[in-house]
Parts: sequence; structure tokens; C-alpha cells
Amino acid sequence: MGAASIKPSEAQADVADNLPPNVPEWMKAQGAPVLHPAYGVPSPFEADVVRRARSRARMSTAASSTTPLQDLHGIVTPNGLHFERHHAGVPTIDPEQHRLMVHGMVDRPLIFTMAEIMRFPSQSHLYFLECSGNGSFAGLPSTATAQDTHGLISCCEWTGVPLATVLAEAGVQPHAAWVLAEGADGAGMTRSIPIAKAMDDALLAYAQNGERLRPEQGYPLRLFLPGYEGNMSVKWLRRLKIGDQPFETREETSKYTDLMPDGTARQFTFVMEARSVITHPSGGQTLDGHGFHEIAGLAWSGHGKITRVEVSVDGGAHWRDAKLQTPVLPKCLTRFRAAWTWDGAPARLQSRATDESGYVQPTRDMLVGARGLNSGYHDNAIHTWGVLADGSVINAT
Repeated sequence: MGAASIKPSEAQADVADNLPPNVPEWMKAQGAPVLHPAYGVPSPFEADVVRRARSRARMSTAASSTTPLQDLHGIVTPNGLHFERHHAGVPTIDPEQHRLMVHGMVDRPLIFTMAEIMRFPSQSHLYFLECSGNGSFAGLPSTATAQDTHGLISCCEWTGVPLATVLAEAGVQPHAAWVLAEGADGAGMTRSIPIAKAMDDALLAYAQNGERLRPEQGYPLRLFLPGYEGNMSVKWLRRLKIGDQPFETREETSKYTDLMPDGTARQFTFVMEARSVITHPSGGQTLDGHGFHEIAGLAWSGHGKITRVEVSVDGGAHWRDAKLQTPVLPKCLTRFRAAWTWDGAPARLQSRATDESGYVQPTRDMLVGARGLNSGYHDNAIHTWGVLADGSVINAT
């Protein structure tokens, strides 16, 4: 039997027998045979650290799953736990047959193979990717975890070719202002991208955390737009068309716009603004006694670096600075930490992020007051966890 198939209950004797000063049972025998699996797997004791479906979709191919933020450490999301969002399932694409077309307002329309794309000089950067529907203005139950409330975000090292490099090969014409990106899935996902963003930090990404993209993350090639709402980082990228105006596709007219209280819609709200969430203590967890506990969480901003995170244990009546754990990088998750001594009384935990543009994460009342409740996109409000007298933590937003 391989190590991955051993159940925790089978690997444990009576707990007391394995505690110091006794010699635990796993020191008294050879371990499981080393079978060298083709791809390593986590310990069976971490079997609950998994992605979870966000909701039951009307079609099995249109679905999303969330990252277990409350169970992760550092700032990098393992590939197998990166959130997913699909509109028409996951296509199986042979990289030998995949092509990237570049046309429109260019001097030289081009078609690239994957081998040709990968010959260009590459870059690697740590960036977050967040769905614009992460969170919701509609309340979630008190049993919600950080995975439920904020799990449509992940952070990885992305490797690829700067989009500007490839566009330079095609020769973008002077009056070009927008780029249409199209994916090769059944939905034909398309989004209009400002040419300034395309020439800035956009990547044609083919690797994630050191290995080639997984199919659900866009294999063999995806567009990656740091700091922009996730659906704009079009997966399975097959076409780039250069134009002088936005292309007004389905995904930026009837979808991914923000309906305002007066009936108008905000369009092209690209940047994911500063946000944070406490992941410990957070919903579904229980404090194991009074005294010292570390408040820890994650903060991020599509505008650049996080410069400050404040925490409150009384629902925002008083705030104090948390420590930012290095590295602190632009458009990347930043982990923060703050010491807290819990006296056993009920508490309301919050975090508030500020980014290098000076933007401060708003309260929910501020956000609803400005935008109303007609749209579920771009909800970056301060979140509240309630700590009860018995140490259990609930969603209190």
C-alpha cells in the first residue's frame, strides 16, 4: 500500500502512547514503501485542504471552485489549490496544434506556434489573480469560512513572455488603443484590454509555480493582466486583435459590468482595489483557550504594493497596525500578522488595507452607499469575524 492511501486512523495508535516521553509508533518500524509516484501528493492528514465548488451551476461546464485560504501559509497558492472559474468547461488542447494569432491594426499580422512564443525572452513574477465576483454584497451564513467569503483569489509565480514583446514583432500602429483577447474554449471568452496595459506588465503566461500551466488554468497559453479582474486574464489564448476602440463583447456589456442604483452600469472597472481578510482566526475555526493568539491574514491591491494593514478586535471602534511580512510586492498577496491576547470576551475581528496609491479599504456601509446592492462585482469591503465566548469563530458580515 502506498503512503498516499494510508488513512490517518490507520496510522495512529492511542494518542497518549505516541506523546513524549514515549517513542511514537512510527519510529518503531519502516515507513511505507517509497513508490516514487509520478506526481507528489500531500499528507493524508491534509485531506481536508481542498478546493470546493462555490455553488451548484445550471451547467456542469459553467462552474467555479475556491481556494482554502484559511489553511494556507505564506503567499504562494499551490497549483492544485488555485481557484477555478469556467464558462464552458476545460478544453483539451494539444500544444503542437495551438496557435496565437495577432492581427488588426498591426503592420505584420502574425501567427505564432507555442515553440515560437517560448523562444522569446521570458519573465517570472509573483502576482495575485482574483475573480471580480469574489465575495458578495449579499450576506453569507454565519458558518461561512474564509474560503467561502474570499476564496476566488490565489497567488502564484507566473512565467511567460511580456505581451509588449510579441506586439512589437507585429508592429502596433500609432492609433491603436485596444486589444481584443479571445480564448479557445467553447465559450470563446473575449475581453477588450487597453493598449497601455498590454504594453505595461501584461504577460503571455505558459507556466505557473515552475511547471507548465494546468488545463484548468489555461494550458498551453493564457493572458495574464496583473491587478485586473480575473476574467480579463483570458485562458487558452488563441487570438489578439488590435483596434482603436473597445470591442464591446458580451463579457463587458451584459456581463462583468456593475449595475448602479440609478440603473446605469459602470463599465471597464478593471482594477481590483485594495482588500484584506483575516484568515486566522476566521470562520469555522475555534480558539483553543484564553491568552495569546496571532491574528494573521492576507492583503492585496491591483494598484500596486500594500503599504499598511490595520486590525481591530472591537468591530472597527479602535485600530492598530499589523506587521507586514516580507516580501511585500506589487499586485501580489501580502501576509500580515498582529499579536492579540484574548480575554475570553466576545470579539469582532476586522482588517483594513491601504495601498501605495493611498486608497483605503472601505467599510461595507461605505461601499453599499456608493454602489448600492444591484451588483455583486468588486466587493472589497472590510470583513468581520465574530469570536464567541466559547472560542468559536463565525462569519459576522
